[in-house]
Amino acid sequence: MTDDCDTCDGCCGDEEPTRPSIYTDARAEMDRRDYAKVLATMGGLTAVGSLAAPLMGLTRVFERGYSGPVYSDGVALVDGEGERVTENTLAEGEQLTVFPEPRPGIADAPTLLVRYPEDAYGGETRMESTVGGYAAYSKVCTHAGCMVSDTEGETLVCPCHFGKFDPTSGASVVGGPPPRALPQLPLTLSSDGHLVATGDFEGPVGPGGE
Repeated sequence: MTDDCDTCDGCCGDEEPTRPSIYTDARAEMDRRDYAKVLATMGGLTAVGSLAAPLMGLTRVFERGYSGPVYSDGVALVDGEGERVTENTLAEGEQLTVFPEPRPGIADAPTLLVRYPEDAYGGETRMESTVGGYAAYSKVCTHAGCMVSDTEGETLVCPCHFGKFDPTSGASVVGGPPPRALPQLPLTLSSDGHLVATGDFEGPVGPGGE
């Protein structure tokens, strides 16, 4: 075989020819940095989205108007698991979020059930709507429609603007911006010992409805 390396440019030598690398190209490095930025941005948006999800749950309350009636005569009260509430469900001083059975699937359905000694009630409480020390009120704040989900001692507190309600005085306003009390739900005991409504809330649910 004829050796013609004298006439070549060295590409047949022992060293491999240098190959261009996309990783040493300035444009490629820019593409990689841009890609990293995109991934970081997407991760940030995902995190923001996960934080916004519960807030969206609250804003839906604001957007929905009252489309009752929520309760009617004979509708049983159930807990979050769908179990009927009995006269022994709560001890005095306790409270529970309950719902109508079957649930209507609207934002106005959550209801605050409280129990106190009967002689603890007064003020604006409609005593004819209580039974066995139980009283029930809409959980939708009358100021902006948030859920009244906190407490200070025995006072019910809305976390959005710190509206405060006294459950032993017909959930009357005792602090913050709400313009009126939480509407009360009339209650009785069924023959089998379950709490049932005798009608709908005794006032408009949520903001407005003066």
